[in-house]
Amino acid sequence: MKPIWERLNVEQLLTEVVAWLPRLLSAVAVFVVFWVILRVTRPALARILPRAGFDRALGDMLFNVYRFTILTFGVIMAVNQLGVNVAAALAGLGVVGLTIGFAAKDTLSNIMAGFLIFWDKPFHTDDWVTLGENYGKVAKITMRTTRLLTWNNTLVIIPNETIINQVLVNHSTNGRTRVDVPVTAAVNGDMSPKREAILQAVRTVDGVLNDPPPAVVIKAINPASVELIIQAWISNAQQQRPVSFQILEAAKPAIDGHS
Repeated sequence: MKPIWERLNVEQLLTEVVAWLPRLLSAVAVFVVFWVILRVTRPALARILPRAGFDRALGDMLFNVYRFTILTFGVIMAVNQLGVNVAAALAGLGVVGLTIGFAAKDTLSNIMAGFLIFWDKPFHTDDWVTLGENYGKVAKITMRTTRLLTWNNTLVIIPNETIINQVLVNHSTNGRTRVDVPVTAAVNGDMSPKREAILQAVRTVDGVLNDPPPAVVIKAINPASVELIIQAWISNAQQQRPVSFQILEAAKPAIDGHS
């Protein structure tokens, strides 16, 4: 058997390469045009979306969809320049996409849930929320997941489908937030001095607002103790956890001094 280089028709191969080269150059040129369009329009789109009132996370998602669309069209047009039957290729991709869709139905469900989150806007990036047992700041909203940054600097990644099917508490929606801190005190006659001592201690805590003023209310009375709730208002939901701890620490000496 002859070696492969002796069996090759070099002259015919060069002729086919020369004939195919203009198509390749044309395909590259078409793709470069679409790439330039993306580069030119990207800064304008980055300015228009925030001005139009789109949330930052939604703007990022729309930009990713725009980039994917432009580059996909660029690839399709470039492949068409090479003489590939684009219609047949797209039909084949449709069948493959349908198969992948059935295999990745959970992922698609999370993506649809992501669009519902952007449409309904139950929270935005940087909001402080409680999702199930998770409390933290919304760090990022993607097409598939929502990511919370907790107080201990842990990133919690929650599927979007889970979010739309459970109770969600947004602590940042209305600005000022009331902190409720439960405490227990001994029952020993008049509660007024004890209540006033607790209020004086709470007023010294950084972050507690004077208007509305803090309050101490009775939740329940037991044979040997009384359950109280210290209510204090803060201006930013980000302070909720640390202010709660500071209120509890400040109230303890006041409670112990009037036992």
